[in-house]
Amino acid sequence: MTTVTKTKTPARGDDGDGVDGVAVSRSVLFVCTGNICRSPTAEAVFRKLAAAESGGEWLADSAGIGDWHAGEPADSRAAAAALAHGYDLGGIRARQVRGDDFFRFGRIYAMAREHLRALRAAAPEGCRAELLMFDERDVADPYYGGKAGFEKMVLRIEEGCRRIL
Repeated sequence: MTTVTKTKTPARGDDGDGVDGVAVSRSVLFVCTGNICRSPTAEAVFRKLAAAESGGEWLADSAGIGDWHAGEPADSRAAAAALAHGYDLGGIRARQVRGDDFFRFGRIYAMAREHLRALRAAAPEGCRAELLMFDERDVADPYYGGKAGFEKMVLRIEEGCRRIL
């Protein structure tokens, strides 16, 4: 299994003041296994809720611990479940967590404890991001299940994103 690799410095220079004009404190990265179900759903939900509820600008992105789905769109079942609730995953493509993510984002949310362990192990020296669990409990991976698992995932993520905001 390919996982996040540890680096000593960010791959892309960042002075800590933010990215694209957004303060690091208002930037979040959601991380799951392959970045095709849970984390892209969280990205889309968070973006929509932040635009509607926070009145401010946020940077939200998602990534996977592994790279095996890099460049692929979200799982079609995840996309359908999200769309049924008004969240569009259409423009999101899977990517792996990179060393510069630990400097670009103020908070990195792991969808499960295994992801948090991998993130902590990979965090570069001088990491600025807070590494956090998205919820007290793991958000179950719906990949090997049916439609009901994807529906439950969207509802849990929606609830969690509201708490973050």
